[in-house]
Amino acid sequence: MLLDSASLYFRAYFGVPESVKSPDGLPVNAVRGLLDFITRLVQDHHPDQLVACMDADWRPQWRVDLIPTYKTHRLAPESAGGAEGAEEVPDTLSPQVPVIEQVLDALGIARVGVPGYEADDVIGTLATRASGPVQIVTGDRDLFQLVDDARQVTVLYPLKGVGSAQLTDEAVLREKYGVGGAQYAEMAALRGDPSDGLPGVKGIGEKTATQLIHEYGDLAGIRAAAADPLSKLTPARRRNILEAAPYLDVAPTVVRVATDIPLPDFDPTLPAEPLDPMTLEDLSTRWGLGTSLTRLLDTLAATR
Repeated sequence: MLLDSASLYFRAYFGVPESVKSPDGLPVNAVRGLLDFITRLVQDHHPDQLVACMDADWRPQWRVDLIPTYKTHRLAPESAGGAEGAEEVPDTLSPQVPVIEQVLDALGIARVGVPGYEADDVIGTLATRASGPVQIVTGDRDLFQLVDDARQVTVLYPLKGVGSAQLTDEAVLREKYGVGGAQYAEMAALRGDPSDGLPGVKGIGEKTATQLIHEYGDLAGIRAAAADPLSKLTPARRRNILEAAPYLDVAPTVVRVATDIPLPDFDPTLPAEPLDPMTLEDLSTRWGLGTSLTRLLDTLAATR
């Protein structure tokens, strides 16, 4: 089981009220919410390995070099005290992220991030290397591109909470989006994604992108049709695709998750007991983790 950690702790932050606080009055809603998520995921899906994948770089420069607008709308304004290149994160969430990392480390839950890469790229590499079934837990549709029935890679996509997650396989993708995992990234590149600063091709939304992929096979086939005056593309669509050539030259590289990045050594085994119980006890007392932590510890102990 591979956790898109930032996706989940953002979801926890907005799903658990800020009135959930530490003994000295600091919000710990994201911390406790994430622990509750992990408890439910382990109870419902029984993974024997679990990795919390982290954004060591939420906006890698190599992606920005290809598409300068990549995630620009998420940049924190420096005038508001944001550091250059920092992601805009709610004021009461930022201080909780180091606590989440410390708690995961004390529990012994593997936490992996790689400088210069997003959590998506860690997930892509681990999913590609895996020899057995993989479940990716994320609220980010971009990771649908990794769904692969032959390799038993599925995505758990939370609808309300992780307890009502949609198990996404190739059949679900085709039903909802008209494409399989292998085609999802190309469909996403054509469609674009304002939330990631990807403009897409003018006049092409999700439905049209899917239709074009069905008709011409892949992005290369679509671009070849646009360059062929005898193809069935309308003049306006042909013109829009041709004019988007500089974007389409680089978009697939930006949209596709990396699958071959160097990873540090780590142990993905789901721990039955905490790696550092004394530190964990201190963290629990300091931050008032209460039943969220005890439920997770009980759940982990039951996996022995």
